[in-house]
Amino acid sequence: MNAETTTPMRTIDLDLDDWGRLVLTDADGKEHAGVEPVRAFPLTDPGRWISLCDSHGREVLCVETLDDLAPPVRQVLEEELALREFVPVIRRIVRVSGEISPTDWDVETDRGMTRFTVDTEDDVRRISGHRVLITDSRKLRYQVPDTRTLDAGSRHILERYL
Repeated sequence: MNAETTTPMRTIDLDLDDWGRLVLTDADGKEHAGVEPVRAFPLTDPGRWISLCDSHGREVLCVETLDDLAPPVRQVLEEELALREFVPVIRRIVRVSGEISPTDWDVETDRGMTRFTVDTEDDVRRISGHRVLITDSRKLRYQVPDTRTLDAGSRHILERYL
């Protein structure tokens, strides 16, 4: 999916690369692979002030309003935001298939039982002391807010990937 737009001072391009990462090409033609869209005020005004941040969390570009974007760019951005904002909480890890990647995970979440595929061990990462984020092959994210709240079997499985 590829889209171009002109905002009041910038022409930008948003595209998904072969690995499904969002790539921003800024007005100077510089590519920023793996940018993440973040709403600055999701509750008060979800259509305004969207930051596109690099893999280190630094803002690369800020979109003041989605209304300034061409429909194809807006669609790409809204789809990425929807993926980012859907983050089920894993309560129990039932089973992980295989010893090498990709692996299928059967888990119990706050939204019920589900199965997903994790492409590599790098997609399971600790983001703070006891908080873990898992990204599946479809770019959906699952979180474990506190690994200490998991049962012993779930903690044992998870520790193999951290």
